[in-house]
Amino acid sequence: MVLPGVYAPQEDTALLAGALSDESLPPGAAVLDVGTGSGALALAAAARGALVTAVDMSWRAVWGARLNAARSGLRVRVRHGNLFTPVHGETFDLVLANPPYVPAPLGGRRPRGAARAWDAGHDGRMVLDRICREAPALLRPGGVLLLVHSALSDPGLTVGCLREAGLKAAVIRRRRIAFGPVVRGRERWLRQRGLLAPADNEEELVVVRAELPV
Repeated sequence: MVLPGVYAPQEDTALLAGALSDESLPPGAAVLDVGTGSGALALAAAARGALVTAVDMSWRAVWGARLNAARSGLRVRVRHGNLFTPVHGETFDLVLANPPYVPAPLGGRRPRGAARAWDAGHDGRMVLDRICREAPALLRPGGVLLLVHSALSDPGLTVGCLREAGLKAAVIRRRRIAFGPVVRGRERWLRQRGLLAPADNEEELVVVRAELPV
């Protein structure tokens, strides 16, 4: 169930879910799902016996994720807050992140309402850079970060930042998809900025995997 105004699971969710299915996840593993939305990824991890915490800054998303967990008969701790703030001081075996990542012609304004789920500043990295800075401290030795975003927001920079933080990082999955309504609505602006080439008629999504060495 997806409440009005909450980001519904889409191709990026499915791509990240595929990466999650490839991870070794023993029962009792501590998993964090930030930007949980409807809770789809949190529930997928909980179904494998993980101890899952889900976080979202939208109260509607929090209520929806709690409802979906209850309906599924799965235990998920759902917290309201901005990214990692609600789990300050905790560490995890796996962190999942599907943050806002679409470049937006907002100037100095911050996104509001439902747009907070996809608009991510002029370069698409308003939240990605914070994840790169803060996520390494949340990982236990051998812990893994799985992060999905668009090629429009520079996966190479994401990988480089995570490596500088001492993690082993690489792009492990890619998928090209048709432009969704958000990208279509700003396609001309993206082409003017050179983020889309004249011949591009699809968007590429990537999953970055980063692991903290033991």
